[in-house]
Amino acid sequence: MEERLITLVKENTKRDNYEDNNASNLSNIIGLSRNSISSYLNDYFNQGRFVKINTRPVLFLEKSELEKRYNILRTIYFNQPIGRRVLASELSLGERIVRTEINFLKEQNLIEINTPGMSVTEEGIRVVEQLKDFMHEIKGLNDVEKFIKKSLGVKDVIIVPGDVESNPYVLKELGKAASNYVKDIIKDNSIIAITGGSTVKELVEAFPKINNVSNVLVLPARGGMGRKVESQANTLAAALAKKVNGNYKLLHIPENVSLEVLDGLLKEKQIKEVIDSIRKADILIYGIGNAIHMAGKRGASEEFIAELNRNGAVGEAYGCYFDKNSKVVSENTTIGIKINDAKKINTHIAVAAGKNKVEAIIAAEMNDSNAVIVTDEAAATKIVELMKAQN
Repeated sequence: MEERLITLVKENTKRDNYEDNNASNLSNIIGLSRNSISSYLNDYFNQGRFVKINTRPVLFLEKSELEKRYNILRTIYFNQPIGRRVLASELSLGERIVRTEINFLKEQNLIEINTPGMSVTEEGIRVVEQLKDFMHEIKGLNDVEKFIKKSLGVKDVIIVPGDVESNPYVLKELGKAASNYVKDIIKDNSIIAITGGSTVKELVEAFPKINNVSNVLVLPARGGMGRKVESQANTLAAALAKKVNGNYKLLHIPENVSLEVLDGLLKEKQIKEVIDSIRKADILIYGIGNAIHMAGKRGASEEFIAELNRNGAVGEAYGCYFDKNSKVVSENTTIGIKINDAKKINTHIAVAAGKNKVEAIIAAEMNDSNAVIVTDEAAATKIVELMKAQN
């Protein structure tokens, strides 16, 4: 009987017959009292298997079916046009399952299928957005955001459903969420300092072209010429400036220069002007990484990395290395923003995700009352576990 109940709820969820998943209707079909069915439904809700919608009547949906549909639509959206086999491979689903879902989505006018492949319709895009908000709510992420905000002492927390380590499209959602936040706070005469990195790149790519602000200046937060031109701070600053119809300045300076060279560069008029502008920034956008990993990526010496290990560095953000107590134990010798400059900036947009970055996120953001953390569900869940274990 319980298996039949689960099957009914699952099939109704799959077919979008949500209104049939109420206790009275399921009671009539199965032939068991409404109270008994209601008790079973609530048990499955408490176990995390069903989603409960507090309408009249109360509805129950099968959680995994909702997540599967959301992931399929989202993957098509970010890869359109895409073929069925590629979609199945991307989602690690059988082609038969994907075929069934595709047929349903097409019947509902959520996708269209052409010679190049599948793409999401306007109605489908609307449903993707609705499902994203719905998934956020049913997973209880609002409460998780509030807990992390209070526990870390930050300005705000935004959590994107999913795990960036198992689903690469979560990274794109992360960029979109972060870009929406920046779009809402940007104003006339804003000065934005931005670091490089693949996660910050997603924010810039997701940022829409806007024309409702004027005289915006975008700057690289630090000097440095990374290996990938497309994710360098200079490249991202120029790209974001174009999208906000603003201006930009650049810093073409290598990492890990000597103090003598650094002193000489700081006397250059053009560089000095950029540094002065960075110190006047009201928005700072950056990623967060594991301290040792980031030092290695930047070509730091073995002695420097050994020193980081001795000092217990766990996290890195905008060239600063933090220990588990959020103390800055080292700063890169490069031109650009320093920790004292960062503290004066009104809003810090920290974009970082993945369970492997949790300790780094906590170290870099603890008690930063100006910080807005944009992360994924997997990292957020781990942060909650660690914070509760410490209390």
